[in-house]
This record gives sequence, structure tokens and C-alpha cells, in this order.
Amino acid sequence: MSQTVSINPFTGEEIKSYKNHSLKEVNEIIDHADERFQSWRRTSFLERANLMRAAAEELKRNKEEYAETMVMEMGKPISQALAEIEKCAWVCRYYATHAEEHLEKETVETDADKSYVIYEPLGVILAVMPWNFPFWQVFRFAAPALMAGNICVLKHASNVFGCAIHIEEIFRRAGFPKYCFSTLLIESSKVEEVLRNDKIKAATLTGSGPAGSSVASIAGENIKKTVLELGGSNALVVLEDCDMDRTIKTCINARFQNAGQSCISGKRLLVHESISEEFLGKLVSKIKELKNGNPMDPDTFIATLARADLAEDLEEQVKKSVDQGAKILIGGKRDGAYFEPTVLTEVRPDMPVFKEETFGPVLSVTTFKDLEEAIHLSNHPTFGLGVSVFTQNTEQIERILYRFDEGSVFVNELVKSDPRLPFGGVKQSGYGRELSKHGIREFTNRKTIFIKK
Repeated sequence: MSQTVSINPFTGEEIKSYKNHSLKEVNEIIDHADERFQSWRRTSFLERANLMRAAAEELKRNKEEYAETMVMEMGKPISQALAEIEKCAWVCRYYATHAEEHLEKETVETDADKSYVIYEPLGVILAVMPWNFPFWQVFRFAAPALMAGNICVLKHASNVFGCAIHIEEIFRRAGFPKYCFSTLLIESSKVEEVLRNDKIKAATLTGSGPAGSSVASIAGENIKKTVLELGGSNALVVLEDCDMDRTIKTCINARFQNAGQSCISGKRLLVHESISEEFLGKLVSKIKELKNGNPMDPDTFIATLARADLAEDLEEQVKKSVDQGAKILIGGKRDGAYFEPTVLTEVRPDMPVFKEETFGPVLSVTTFKDLEEAIHLSNHPTFGLGVSVFTQNTEQIERILYRFDEGSVFVNELVKSDPRLPFGGVKQSGYGRELSKHGIREFTNRKTIFIKK
């Protein structure tokens, strides 16, 4: 029987060893999940909502326990881990309140005596989730999926199996019937076998482009719906009329929270050449004030990356970019899984830190002459998850928002996910939407009803 070992990236110590599920055990879990679907789909929205509110209460009641597991498994600073748990409780409460109205029957006037559209659950949905937001990524899928009447099966990243087990416990402690939510402790190589199981009706994946391509290919071969939330290389577009101090604060949060390990981080700073010197001077001063260190310290803002190999990959991207002419303004050094907050200037679109996704605390800087060039630079990579634009002339930006090839545009704010708004990307950043009414409808059958008397 294979084992998965969880390692604390800050201390390098082993946390726990998990026995992986065998294929037989996986199939048994899926069989039970499919059986549970037959009864769960018949429950009322009121029943589901009461259970979902109980899940929110469980999250808040034991948030320190769940947050500390995050800290130990992937190095997230404790203050950010606690905030993540609070956000999970928010999405549970949101769908407990709004799921019924999001899925209510839609009457359509036709030549029938009665015609309408109803939203019905699909069945057992597989979620393949990453380690960087180990609770939030799961809850933003699970809350709407369960409220719609679906059943959830989770394949979490192998370095956060403790978080995965906690999430299953949360739903169980909240009173959800057994097998409404199940965790599969399996390696990534086993996902294909799960996807091919006839009782898995659809899949969602948050992760890398290659992982998304693989899941989409297998699901497509078996005619199964998928939602993909993949990589991003979001631009922070700073125009000359921005509120500089406010913009710098937002850009630092956008790039360096969670040690920069987020698909929606602002990774590429595009700043108007007329203000670049002043802007960068103030930016570096603020970065120097960030507290680095032990993730269990409430004052720590940047701790370690989730694994040493991730820091090594980031180091290689920086090195190649510097070899091509980029300049290190601050940072640039690695120590095990820790990577210094880093700013690179004189970055061109052909450099790795511009054209590739940098998953860590590295901010690339490119200057532009006018808005036309800024839009061109922003759209340059193959990603299209989101962009932040900083300006006091919001009316001008609103008129040209269509020119940004992104899933979302945030003006004077960092890109973030919010239960009330749809979230997702275009191009190599994926397809489909999570959250809001758009997200809950992704895994439903939009059934047309046409009745003549």
C-alpha cells in the first residue's frame, strides 16, 4: 500500500504519513457517493441550507485547528490562514442564503400551455484541487455543488492531505449525510481512472495548464462536463494619474500575500514611465517593511513557499531573466523553501518572469509610454485570468475594458474571488465559472419543460 508523507516546508520535519486509497477503496467510495446522490437530490433547499450554515459554524468554531494545519502543511502565515477559513464560512453562508433563488424555475412564454427551465443536479462531481488555498479552493466548489444537489468527491494535492481530511470532517460534523463529501487519498496518476468511472458525471480542476489539459482531454473523451481554473500572470497596470500610496499598498498585497503563490496574484507590474522612478522607490521601501519568518507568528506576512522544489523553480526563472538583462532591485536569494521578496526591473516580454507564470514572491517590472502600450503588454501572455488597473480616471478605463483579454478587470483593487461574482478566466487560464449564480449552474442540467394540454 503506497504512502504519502506530509512535510512542514518551514521546518523540513515530517508531519504525518497517510495511507493512500487503493483503486478498490476508491471505487467503493464512488459507489457509495452515487447511492447517496439518489437521496440527497430529493432534499429541500431548506434542509441543505441548514446543513451548510452548520458547516460555516463548524469552520468558525474550530478555525484555529484548521488554520494551523494549513500553516504546517504548506507554510501559509497564520493570519492569512485564519482569513481563509473565515472566507470559507462566508461562501457557505452565501449559498445557504442564495442557492434557491439562483436555481429557481425560469418560466418562458412559448406556444405551449406551460414551458419553463429547471436546474437539476448532475450527480457525483470530481474536484481536483491545489495546495495554495487548500480550504478556499475546495469550499468555493463544494458549497454551490452541494446546495445544487450534487455530491462531491475530492482529490486534493498530496502535500495537503491533512487539510483534505479536515474538510471531510467539517461536512460530517455539520451533519451532512455520509458520502455527500468524500476525500480520495490518491496520487495524481490515479485521477484518470477516477474520471473514467461512469458514476463520475463531471469534474472541476484548479491547477496548472498541463493538469487542466489532461483532465479536459480525458473528460472530453468520456463526454463529461469540466470547469477549469488554471494559471495566471495578472498584470498590475499603473497609470500616471494613480493614487500612488494606495496603489503601492494594493500592489504589495496583490503580489506578496500567500508568498505570491496564487493564480490571481498581480505578477507583472506595468508602470507608466513618467512615474516609474518615484513609484519603485516607494514600493521597495514598503517591501522592506514586510515581516518575514515563522508562519506561526501572527505578524509574519511572508513565510516559506510550500515546497523547496517550487522555490528552486522560481530561482531558475529569475536567473534566466537576469541572464537576459533583467535587474534585481531587491531580493533574489533562496534558502531552502524560502525565497526573498523580489523585484526585477527592465523586464521584457521575452523573459521567463514575464511570459511564464511565477508562483512565488517575485514581481517583474516593465514600463510603458501610453495606455495603448499598456494594454498590449497586459494582453501579451497566453493567460487571461484577470488584470488590475490603477487610475483616478475610472470613466476612461470603463470605456475600454473590452480591450483587456481577461476573465475579470479590477479597477483600483487587486483581483480576488468573491462569492457574489463569477470567477474564471479565458485563453490558457481555463473556462467555465465558479461562484455567484453562474458557478452554481455549471454542474446542473438545464432541463427544458414543454407542456401542451
